[in-house]
Amino acid sequence: MGKIIAVANQKGGVGKSTTTINLAACLAEAEKEILVIDMDPQGNTTSGLGLDKDGLEGTLYDVLVDSGSADEVLISNIYAHMDIIPSNAELSGAEIELVSYDNREFLLRELLKDLKQKYDFILLDCPPSLNILTINAMTAADSVLVPIQCEYYALEGLSQLQYTINLVKERLNPDISIEGIVFTMFDSRTNLSSQVIDNVRANLNQHIFETVIPRNVRLAEAPSYGIPVTIYDSKSPGAESYRKLAAEIIERNV
Repeated sequence: MGKIIAVANQKGGVGKSTTTINLAACLAEAEKEILVIDMDPQGNTTSGLGLDKDGLEGTLYDVLVDSGSADEVLISNIYAHMDIIPSNAELSGAEIELVSYDNREFLLRELLKDLKQKYDFILLDCPPSLNILTINAMTAADSVLVPIQCEYYALEGLSQLQYTINLVKERLNPDISIEGIVFTMFDSRTNLSSQVIDNVRANLNQHIFETVIPRNVRLAEAPSYGIPVTIYDSKSPGAESYRKLAAEIIERNV
């Protein structure tokens, strides 16, 4: 049975979509069966994996709001060992439309009940805000992977996220845990990045991955070509870092 990991941080611009795309690619490269679900109406993960957001026949919206079948919107083998349920701006209306639904926090969990059997890992790319989509992701997830940008306000955003996870654990999903913290956008040329990492390590009683994701031009360029960095530049520091992160996650979930 697959493990469901929500990639989440209520702070934007920390590398959630980049992490979802490239971690999924590296897990698939390791021949794990992967499902990516784009929970963000911005659809960055969808376009970052080469899909035309505006030309999709079906998206996560159709499943959550219109009670469609996951099979109707799931795109198989977008890469070897990797499937995706895509999203686009239409999903932004879900929060308003789902207000009247019974058990609206559990819609994604119900969707994944059968799908979970088919995959080793299901990665949920969450929006950078606390809304019904994020709550659905955390209610369905086994754990939360938290990307943190190496900058001064890292701890502030993290404390908000921990508060949210604790609320979900208390009221909706008692089994959820934090998979770990992964530092992104590390700049070895400055002292600040190292100081942030030291600060978080000293003040946080959570698992922190050894892998640190560097600032890397090839990593930043890959989404504009609609491919993971492992395909865009397989030997780049960004690609190698995400391979190491994938190996750590596999090791933690053997």
